[in-house]
Amino acid sequence: MKKVSPPQRLQNAFSERNLDHVEVFEFPAGTRTAADAANAIGCDISDIGKSLVFMTEASRPILAIMNGADQVDLNKVASLLGLSIRKADAAEVREHTGYAIGGVPPFGHAHPIETLIDEKLLAKGTIWLAAGTPSTVFELGTSDLKRVTGVEAGVDIAA
Repeated sequence: MKKVSPPQRLQNAFSERNLDHVEVFEFPAGTRTAADAANAIGCDISDIGKSLVFMTEASRPILAIMNGADQVDLNKVASLLGLSIRKADAAEVREHTGYAIGGVPPFGHAHPIETLIDEKLLAKGTIWLAAGTPSTVFELGTSDLKRVTGVEAGVDIAA
């Protein structure tokens, strides 16, 4: 593990949101999946916030920030949105977020994205999140996550 600078877009997002104190760490073995990240960091998989991109039937991107131990229930998300959804493909993820799958941070995207956050994840004090690449992460308090994403309350979207 070594301290590194995040991609410029994410660094700008940190600065814009008064998060200049946040440190980004790189793990050469990778943090592409929640399990990989938890193993690298040495934390419980439920302390990982995984950012997953979905597309609505109207081609609108939705970001679900999920507890690393759980899977997203597509039916619950569709019910919340009133639209059917599907998992975004790699090109769609990059187009809407500016990042590759496995490195999508919870904010600092190429375009605004409606965000849902799992209620179990927000029950944590601090969590680890992807920092723009499949080998970098940062730790953030869930109160800061709510503030910077504009999400007031978590939702039950776990399978």
